[in-house]
Amino acid sequence: MPTCLFRRTAPLVCVTLTAACAGSPPTSATPPRISLPAAATTPCRLPVLPDPATLADLERVYAERGAALIACDGARRLALEGLAAERALADP
Repeated sequence: MPTCLFRRTAPLVCVTLTAACAGSPPTSATPPRISLPAAATTPCRLPVLPDPATLADLERVYAERGAALIACDGARRLALEGLAAERALADP
C-alpha cells in the first residue's frame, strides 16, 4: 500500500514552523508615554475642621473645601486628558 507523501512530511513541517516561531523574540515596540504635569499626579488635600470648631471655622473650611474640590476635579481632568492622549498615540 503506497503512503502519501503529505502524511510523512506534515508532522515535520509543523514541528519546524512551531519551533521557528517559538524561538523568535516578540517584535513589539514600547508604547509612547506622556509625562503628566505635577498637578495631575499629586494627591488632593482637603481641609478639615479643627477640634474646637466654631461657626466661623465651619464657614471657612466649607469655602476652602469647595475650592479644593474644584482644584482636584481640574487635576483629575488633566490626568484623564493625558491618558486619552497617550492611548491615542498608542492606537493609530
